[in-house]
Amino acid sequence: MSFLHLHDVSVEFPIYQASSRSLKKLLLASSTRGNLGRDAKARINVRALSRVSFDIADGDRFALIGLNGAGKTTLLKVLAGVYEPTSGHFTSAGRVSSLLDMNVGFNFDATGRENIILRGMYMGIHPREMRERAAEVAEFTELGDYLDMPVRTYSSGMMIRLAFAASTCTPPDILIMDEWLTAGDAQFLEKAQRRVESFVRTSSILVLASHSLELIQQWCNRGILLHQGRAAMIGPVEEIIAAYRRLVESGVPPDFSLEPADR
Repeated sequence: MSFLHLHDVSVEFPIYQASSRSLKKLLLASSTRGNLGRDAKARINVRALSRVSFDIADGDRFALIGLNGAGKTTLLKVLAGVYEPTSGHFTSAGRVSSLLDMNVGFNFDATGRENIILRGMYMGIHPREMRERAAEVAEFTELGDYLDMPVRTYSSGMMIRLAFAASTCTPPDILIMDEWLTAGDAQFLEKAQRRVESFVRTSSILVLASHSLELIQQWCNRGILLHQGRAAMIGPVEEIIAAYRRLVESGVPPDFSLEPADR
């Protein structure tokens, strides 16, 4: 049984050399809207997530919605195991496949074929199993002889093909997605869309961060509205989308005095 559980999860990023005065730091302080703190070493800490709690159960299709800078990418990386919470607790069960960053798990001096194995190892798949799947991955990429060249010679579109094919070579229990796939060419996107749709149907859990409300309505049943790193609302996706639209139209932040639970 797959699940994701967060309790009071916060994530902070320290910024060093914060004691010097500069225009850059003044702009940083104004753009983070108070999500700053100082530690004992006089470093500035940017709090990307603040005491976020929710449960995602088997069968959930969970959306992350919020304005730019709300903390969606940070939260995705916590769920994918890329970031450790600064405080709070995160537990999960089930094999995770994350489509977040096309560069993660790649060696740019290695060939495309070698990186298929490396990407699989990053995902926790044994090299022997990845070698068995390598031919199918190679065929899906349609990169041909380029697979025998170092990936540092690849265009961004070629990198997306390789990363997507390797990351989706086996159906996951938990699929975590961001919107980086939209950078691919139209022909490959149509092919990738069909594979993602099949994964969504067969995976136990989907977590999706997107600015496309139509896509979220199509795929998700629950979600969270993030605002300045905090959980403003958690509940049925229709209610989350409505709250997000009110935020966009009015510019008025959600009422954080309310308990951010399903309601």
